[in-house]
Amino acid sequence: MDPTTATPGPAVPAGTTPAAGPPAPAPHRPARRAVLRTAFTTTLVAGTAGALAPVLLKDPGTPDRGARRSQAPERFSETYRGRHIRGTATAVVPAGVHPGAAAASTTTAADVTIDGRPLHVMRRADGSYLSEVNHYESFPTLLETARAAVDELGTARLAPTTPHTI
Repeated sequence: MDPTTATPGPAVPAGTTPAAGPPAPAPHRPARRAVLRTAFTTTLVAGTAGALAPVLLKDPGTPDRGARRSQAPERFSETYRGRHIRGTATAVVPAGVHPGAAAASTTTAADVTIDGRPLHVMRRADGSYLSEVNHYESFPTLLETARAAVDELGTARLAPTTPHTI
């Protein structure tokens, strides 16, 4: 096209330049705050779903992790990692309790020894056990509690008496 010929459009007086109109709009970009808010919300939803998935998708027939595998009194005697561990769990019914109500008021007395020295074991409300050696973690059975105590002790020995019997 020849620059000397007139182009169709509005006529512009000689010696002037056409007026520049409003600037062309910039392409729309989301604000930084909106991007961060979306990323945070997505992370929060994914984390919550990941934390709740085992609870929501659990089969109702499976027992809890801390639930006891056996309701029968527990008795064991074995050598584990060179240590002799022995334990019993017996049901204790308070004197004077009516036989029909005995199941509701029964408690469990646990006696565990490692190399003949007593290991203080406590029963939790959910039926699992914890020991004085490893009291930050609970175990479903006395045997697992005793084994964990042996693992934690290593080559050390238990004190000859527990502090509660002095």
